[in-house]
Amino acid sequence: MKAAQVSHYGHADVVSVAEVEKPIITADQVLVEVHSASLNPFDTAVREGYMKEMIPLELPFTIGGDIAGIVSEIGENVSTVAIGDKVYGQANVVGGNSGAFAEFAATSAKQVAILPTDLDFDQAASFPLVGVSALQALTQHIQLAAGQKIFIHGGAGGIGSIAIQLAKHLGAYVATTANGEGIDLVKALGVDEVIDYKTQSFTDILKDYDAVFDTVGGDDFTASYKILKEGGVAVSMIAQPDEAVAKERGITALMQSTHVTTEALDQLRELVESGVVTARVGKVFPLAEVQDAFTARETAQAQGKIVLKVK
Repeated sequence: MKAAQVSHYGHADVVSVAEVEKPIITADQVLVEVHSASLNPFDTAVREGYMKEMIPLELPFTIGGDIAGIVSEIGENVSTVAIGDKVYGQANVVGGNSGAFAEFAATSAKQVAILPTDLDFDQAASFPLVGVSALQALTQHIQLAAGQKIFIHGGAGGIGSIAIQLAKHLGAYVATTANGEGIDLVKALGVDEVIDYKTQSFTDILKDYDAVFDTVGGDDFTASYKILKEGGVAVSMIAQPDEAVAKERGITALMQSTHVTTEALDQLRELVESGVVTARVGKVFPLAEVQDAFTARETAQAQGKIVLKVK
């Protein structure tokens, strides 16, 4: 089978499509015939080698996490899905799976779920990591409630755009940062307040917020503590919390590690099927053009997720 492999760490040009053996599943895994996969910033971090000290990987490996496809084999302990089911989820090698950017992926049955109705494979593949990240942050860590105020840093991005839709569904007042075409996008998603991060400072404009959800990282995460009420919650996808500053201001700050599970994917499917959140596919590349797909994602060549068409 064909798979996008990383033989050494580096930029997009280290990824090449090669013929490899079809993965063999364990008793708790499923083999998915991958139709589509999508790219995430985490894939870039893995490819560049930022995770190699924390999670050593045997080179070469198949890169990628998000998948959508059809179950072709199930392990003897698997009862949640059946052969022929259309599924979406994660197959990241970092999680002990075989990697997503391939014609077949072996992954834990606990990391896939039935595909949302009426979505094609490209759309479904765009959802797993970004959708579950937004869901986990807002419902588990922040426990956002109707009438509360949340600032979403990076609202035009993959995670941010879903977080906006979910926050509005929960009845919250939503402010976000964006620029250029992203401003129109977040307005269309229903935000209450937009801050152009190139010309405005959110710390000068916002105050007395209940929550912050940061998808950008950097110094802005610690700076965002200033806009929170005492007892507020700040969650970042990227930045480590400054616990001393958080304690001084009487808030909770944490960095989220997203857990893509069947249960979370089932919740996400309900939100998709009820129209609460919608897919945003920006550009689709064939598997053979995986280098170009990485370049497009990393240079923001499209609004929406970059998807690989595998089958």
